[in-house]
Amino acid sequence: MAVRDKTTQLTFFFDGLCGLCDSEVRHLKRLDENASISFEDIHDTTFEVRFPSIDKETASRVLHGQLASGELIQGLDVTCLAWTLVGKGRWVAWLRWPVIKSISDCAYRAFALNRGWISKLFTNSKPSCKIDIASVGKKTE
Repeated sequence: MAVRDKTTQLTFFFDGLCGLCDSEVRHLKRLDENASISFEDIHDTTFEVRFPSIDKETASRVLHGQLASGELIQGLDVTCLAWTLVGKGRWVAWLRWPVIKSISDCAYRAFALNRGWISKLFTNSKPSCKIDIASVGKKTE
């Protein structure tokens, strides 16, 4: 496991080939005044050496994060925690409410399945994401 700064509460693993992911990371970095989040591009050449416990293929299908304790979290749990750490949790807190959580998780899976063309549509800077569409809906460990 990579050594992390003591102030880092979340390591946010993102797809640097995805324009939407890149945009969210830039926004989060601007807001992260306390350096609570470290950002790791899963396509960095040293990623697999530094984070052997993170499967790059799975992380390209579903957003992954790692807490300071070492616990892995995925999907909207990563997004909601990241926005909470930068002081904007009120925007996303409702996504984790009990009844809404299951609906928002389904919506996230649908988004993840279509992330490539959505990214191309909204961000001309990056043409597409590398996603194995057949495996997006599969449960990850």
